[in-house]
Amino acid sequence: MIEDVRKILAPVDFSENSQKILLEAQLLAEKFKAQLVVVFVVQSIDDYSGFFVPHMPLAQFEEELLDGAQNKMKNFLAENLPDGCESAVLAGDVAFEIIDYAKGNSIDMIVMGTHGYKGLEKVLFGSVAEQVVKNSPCPVLTINPYS
Repeated sequence: MIEDVRKILAPVDFSENSQKILLEAQLLAEKFKAQLVVVFVVQSIDDYSGFFVPHMPLAQFEEELLDGAQNKMKNFLAENLPDGCESAVLAGDVAFEIIDYAKGNSIDMIVMGTHGYKGLEKVLFGSVAEQVVKNSPCPVLTINPYS
């Protein structure tokens, strides 16, 4: 039931749109007296393997991506949620990791934007929001950051 929302997941991509979505997720968490969890997913490097070859070992490259994302998450939350919240940096297919996190962490609702970064990623990988809505184990509130 929607009134039993105790844990809200807010996936972010650190874009300007993410700031707007995070604010909405925070307001909902306060209204429901729910815990807010913010996640960022580092897109699996395997998805880009046909496009470029990094000048360092692949494992080192992925490790540096994760380290950079964790630092970015820390700064993003410090700027946007000074009181803090639970967060996680994941790696893999973005939609799959969001859904998997929700399943494995008793998430009651996902709040996410309908638009994040666009361009080549959207053409190649489709809409993350659409995949999450279709496969989520819990209700998903999508927010158009341009409205």
